[in-house]
Amino acid sequence: MSVRVRFAPSPTGHLHVGGARTALFNWLLARQAGGTLILRIEDTDRERSADSMTRGIIEALEWMGLDWDEGPIRQSERLDRHRAVADALLETGHAYRCFCSPEELARRRRAGSGTTGEWTYDRRCLSLSVDAVAARMASGRPAAIRFRVPEGAVGFEDAVFGQIRKRGEELEDFVLVRSTGEPTYLLGVVADDLDMAVSHVVRGADHISNTPKQLLLYRALGRTPPVFAHVPLILGPDRTRLSKRHGAAAVLAYRDAGILPEALVNFLALLGWSDGTDREIFDRASLIDAFSLGGVSRSNAVFDGDKLSWFNGRYIHSLPAAELAVRVAPVMRGAGVWEDRFEAADRGWLEQLLATIRPRFRSLDALAAEVGTYAGEDIDYEQAAVEKFFNDPSLAEYLPALAERLENIERFDLESTESALRTLAGELGTRAGLLINASRVALTGKSVAPGIFDVMVILGREKTVRRLRASIARISLS
Repeated sequence: MSVRVRFAPSPTGHLHVGGARTALFNWLLARQAGGTLILRIEDTDRERSADSMTRGIIEALEWMGLDWDEGPIRQSERLDRHRAVADALLETGHAYRCFCSPEELARRRRAGSGTTGEWTYDRRCLSLSVDAVAARMASGRPAAIRFRVPEGAVGFEDAVFGQIRKRGEELEDFVLVRSTGEPTYLLGVVADDLDMAVSHVVRGADHISNTPKQLLLYRALGRTPPVFAHVPLILGPDRTRLSKRHGAAAVLAYRDAGILPEALVNFLALLGWSDGTDREIFDRASLIDAFSLGGVSRSNAVFDGDKLSWFNGRYIHSLPAAELAVRVAPVMRGAGVWEDRFEAADRGWLEQLLATIRPRFRSLDALAAEVGTYAGEDIDYEQAAVEKFFNDPSLAEYLPALAERLENIERFDLESTESALRTLAGELGTRAGLLINASRVALTGKSVAPGIFDVMVILGREKTVRRLRASIARISLS
């Protein structure tokens, strides 16, 4: 079987993690099989769909690196085809016209639900004669088209959840075309999947309830249905439906928060899928090689924002420094810490800085902000760091002495700066740790930073000396 899958988002909102994971699973299945991924925009909800959302979805997919082979195809451009399928079902007796108005249906639903539980359509219009239908049509009375659900059970073998069955009497005669002439989702999705020769439908488990109805349509049209694979839902840490209060956000919001696309893809792949090992780090090639529907779990996945940050940190740490500089540049521009010199003269300095400071960071925005600490002239002192490491009055004498010593050493490298500090500490009769900790605060404003001698070399002689001398005022304030 030639694998043809589709990702079919609705442009009524942003692409969030659930939809992004569905897109990823479809992409992985297509790429592994050498198949085709179709991007179909299901924009038939005219009131809620927006072109801006469509553009946002496409931008998010492109940022994640999930390319497609056909599309984007707009479902709204295929409504005539959907209506033609409904007409074909009318002709074969698998569908019928329903003249019940929404107000009538609401009244009967209110009356019926109090005695029998959930009310289902009572098939009132199914018994209309051909002449009665023709008369109503001739008078211009609005009519919906309903599918005639046959007796008996309908079942299918889901590639994830196994055998699923539904009794026909549990399904009401569902609407294919509304009385306004608008085809419904159920009709449109089946017509489109058939015309596009979709072989596998990979989607969220919340769509399982739709599947028996769609299978009935395939059966009525005399067509073989695709393989269905419903992937587990993504829940928040409290096991409720994932929402913004759990830290979930739109895909592009993760981009803007400094998440790398590789990290998000790796993280999403492991939400409900495993290759059967304890392995956690997968690049795209290894994901494609390892992915299978058989590895998708039936259990709901739990979104863990801290785990996403961990993945992001791993990828930040593993990128070559030159590539990391490319990735962080637009974030630096947005944060106002970019300088034109980073493009040419000081490119190597920027890459050296990033390679040195990145082990502490799990997002590009935090990394970009830290670059400002080293690149700018002014620094912000953490009050807690000042109180902890500037509390020895003798530093008012020691820091100027260190500044002078560093200003006059022949070479300004790791070995020379360390030797200068430790030699001075010995001459002053104090601990080297006192000077190291105070220098860290003086040079970065923080109590935690890379190795102090790495910091000195990155800042350079002039800025190191200048910051040491400027920090002396802080000692009297601590």
